[in-house]
This record gives sequence, C-alpha cells and structure tokens, in this order.
Amino acid sequence: MPSFRALQPSNFRPTPKKAPTGPDASSIHVPVARATVDCGVYSMGSRLPGKYTHGAAVAKVRELRAAGAEAFVWIGLHEPDHHQMQAVADVFGLHELAVEDAVCAHQRPKLERYDQTLFLVLKTVSYVEHESVANAREIVETGEIMVFVGPDFVVTVRHGEHSGLAGVRHRLDESPTILTLGPYAVMHAIADHVVDSYLDVTSLVETDIDAVEQTVFSSRAQTDIESIYLLKREVVELRHSVNPLTMALQRLLSDHNDLISKEVRRYIRDVHDHNSQAADQITGFDDLLSSLVQAALGKVGMEQNADMRKISAWVAIAAMPTMIAGIYGMNFDNMPELHWHYGYFGVLTLMVLVCTGLYRTFRHNHWL
Repeated sequence: MPSFRALQPSNFRPTPKKAPTGPDASSIHVPVARATVDCGVYSMGSRLPGKYTHGAAVAKVRELRAAGAEAFVWIGLHEPDHHQMQAVADVFGLHELAVEDAVCAHQRPKLERYDQTLFLVLKTVSYVEHESVANAREIVETGEIMVFVGPDFVVTVRHGEHSGLAGVRHRLDESPTILTLGPYAVMHAIADHVVDSYLDVTSLVETDIDAVEQTVFSSRAQTDIESIYLLKREVVELRHSVNPLTMALQRLLSDHNDLISKEVRRYIRDVHDHNSQAADQITGFDDLLSSLVQAALGKVGMEQNADMRKISAWVAIAAMPTMIAGIYGMNFDNMPELHWHYGYFGVLTLMVLVCTGLYRTFRHNHWL
C-alpha cells in the first residue's frame, strides 16, 4: 500500500498551527510576580521580614491566625492581565465580576460587597505641569486603584503610572497602632492618600482658573476661549473622579458595620469630609468656568462689534472719494467745473476735506 506521503501532491505544504489568541494568549506564561509590586505579611502591627509570593503569604497568614495571632497579607499589583489576576483571585477567593472590573479598569468610583469581601474602586488624579494653560494639552491625568479587602487580606490593583502606593505602605510600616486595626485600616490609608491628592490637584487647578479669569476680564488681553474649554473638560473629568466617591465612603460608614470596626469608621469619616470638600470645590470650579465661557463669549461679541464699527467707518470714509471719482468719471460734457483749470485740484481738496470730517466724526463717537 502506498504511504500517506506518497499520496500527497508535490506542492503540498502542511498547514502551520495557529498561535493561541485571546486575552490569555500573551499572558499564559507570565507569572504573577511580573505584576506584583510588593507583597507583605503583617502581624500584630508590624510587617514580618522576608519576601513572599501571594500563595506563600496566604499560607503564612492562615498559620498565624490558626495560632491565635492577628495577621493579614497585603499584595499590590500593577496592571495585571487576566491570567495573573485570576491566579490571585483563586488564592484569595475573589468574585469573578470584581476580577473582571479590576482587569478591564475604566470604572467609576464605587463600593461593592461580595460576601465577606469589600471591593472599592478609587480614581486617582495627578496634575500635569505646564507653563501656561494656553500651551497645555492636558491638565489632569487620571488612573485607578481597586482595593479588595477581606478578613485576612488586602489586594490592591493599580492602573496608571502616577498612583503608586509605596509611600502609603512605608507610612503604615511605621505606624503599628494603625496596622493593629487590620486590613480595613489599610483600605482607609489608601483612600485617605487618594483623597488628599484630590485636594492638592484642586488647589493647583484653582491657580490655572484664576489666571484664565484674569485674562478674560483684562481689557487688553486677547480672549482665548480654547483655554477655558480645556479647563472645563479637565474639571468635568475631575468631577467624575471625585463626586461618586462620596456615596461609596458614605456606604462604608453606614452599611458594613459588621466588617469595619468603629475606630476605622472614625478615620473614614475624616476621609469622607475631605472628599466632600474637594467635591464642593470642583462644583464651584465648574460653575465659575461656565460663567467664564459666557463672559468670554460676551467679550468676543463686543470685540466683533467694535471691529465691525471700525470697518464700517473706514468703508464710509472710502466711499465718499469713490463716489466723487465715479461721478466725474462718467465723461459728460455738461458737468460743473469740468473745464475749470483748477477743477482736478478742487475735487481732490473736496475729497480730503470730506474724509477728514468723517474721520473726526467717527473718532469723536469712538468708532475709530
């Protein structure tokens, strides 16, 4: 019997196998450690020495808790892919809907509860330095931090380059009193860090708005409406980042008393007050910029009216000699002063006198 190879045509080429595609294709071999920023085990108000993987950290925490010690693990991830996030979720028992939100990002601030786990979404903001608003393309840059908090763990997922939590972790490492309050104290510290950045950014944005406001109401400066629209767009983005968090913090204070201790709720109340302060400032900025848009449009309208008056005045001045020249260019024999020796100079003198009179009249009426 002929072999299979012998039955193949001479130009036969085997079809190469396609590479796997989809969300897991590029990340299936990427370990969780590539997305891990830090992973620490905390017990009795202090961080235990050593480096841990997420699985080893959970095992260590449960060993300590079985021995009667209070302990939890805090793992920080930066822009994990679906495979990495799912590997962490399997160890910590995170809900698949919250995991999907953490990977896809682009969420508004919110608070959700899945059994004994709270899922908090925070929008981070950063002020982009620039010489002037007129030359800026972006003023406020946003990112996201997702916080999963359970009885013995904190998982933070960060999106964006400006929203690092190393400073928060360092301050907590030096505050054993706060760490003894458990994982929800870490959640409070992260929320407090984010909300404090809101106040810093709103203060810097206020400086930009004051500069634009001064330009709009300046009599000599040219009105640049594009700068106002840029600030308006950035303030709207800032409002979408800050305002929804007020409701999430309010729910932390009232709806989950079985999870959050009274002492931690006291700290969260302070964060809620600061967030409300930032939200009020942003609302004021939004109203002020709307007023500046109307003022700028009114100023532009006045400038256009002034320009039209100037144009009309110069057209009137130019129309008079044009009319006289047109009349004397009709070449009729029976015309006044047509054959007068000084007729040409007399007509030119008349033109100058009429134009001068019109010019003085328009200047007196502030048209020129």
